[in-house]
Amino acid sequence: MHPVRKIMVGLDNTEMDTSLIQFASFLARTGSAEYVHFVNVIKRTQLPSPLRREFPNLLEKAQIDRRRELEKNVIEHFDLTLPVKVKISVEEGTMPSKEILKLADKYSIDAIVVGRKKDLKNSSVVTQRLARRATCSLLIVPEREYTKVSKLMVATDFTKESVAALEEAVKVARREQALGNPIEIICHHAYQVPVGYHYSGKTFEECGDVMCDHAQKKYKKFINKVDTTGIEVTPSFSLVKNDDVVSNIYETAREVGADCIVIGGKGKSPSTALIPIGTTTEKLVVKDTEIPLLIVRHKHKNAGLIDMLQRI
Repeated sequence: MHPVRKIMVGLDNTEMDTSLIQFASFLARTGSAEYVHFVNVIKRTQLPSPLRREFPNLLEKAQIDRRRELEKNVIEHFDLTLPVKVKISVEEGTMPSKEILKLADKYSIDAIVVGRKKDLKNSSVVTQRLARRATCSLLIVPEREYTKVSKLMVATDFTKESVAALEEAVKVARREQALGNPIEIICHHAYQVPVGYHYSGKTFEECGDVMCDHAQKKYKKFINKVDTTGIEVTPSFSLVKNDDVVSNIYETAREVGADCIVIGGKGKSPSTALIPIGTTTEKLVVKDTEIPLLIVRHKHKNAGLIDMLQRI
């Protein structure tokens, strides 16, 4: 798994920023971060010529004021004793997601942190765009206070992307454990009964037992691919009903008291940049929830990707 050395946090000068800054501080402490870039994208405004002549520095002064407000919030909620370089910037743009992607590419960012507001639908649109098009990991943080993380739930389908997700969760847990803050990892697999199961002569529950046994065997092979020495990893298996894997994942996360759901996202290339990141992950992104979601993705440097997005 590529180390998360550079983190970018998208702020918008609202109460949501506190949650984002707190979680960014947690990430910086538990990972290998060397650089955290807090950025606020403000809408580009075309001022009438008379107004520009009368107040030539109006926008510049507004950006300076906004930056001061962000600095104050970062100082209050981010652990500045951490050995990381902190950058705060205010950028102009017509579309926040596009500007964040440009900056992430420019600074070779390993993980983007964005918020999920309770009431504003626009924030969901920005989050979906970033989830589909970012070439690095993405952390989606709901609007609430974050003081401690003690349990992570890795949603797995036993693929190589799930291996990367578990590796990231173990890395976080190992760093926190070294600091005296043990973290438990729940490795959850939502299994389904195949379509046409009734032709086997078995009931839904009987087929579910067969699929559970199969999943447990796959888990044993899966867990051996990751070094979990010294970290508490508990397997979890749950039968999906009504063909709703996403609800199963979130209900399980709530039941076990997970502070964050971790899932692997497929890598991107210019030819697939505009394709949804995957049915389950895509639905997890748009699901209205109070549990943070970390999409772990190997970072790719794709020449031409940003140019492609600029034409959208």
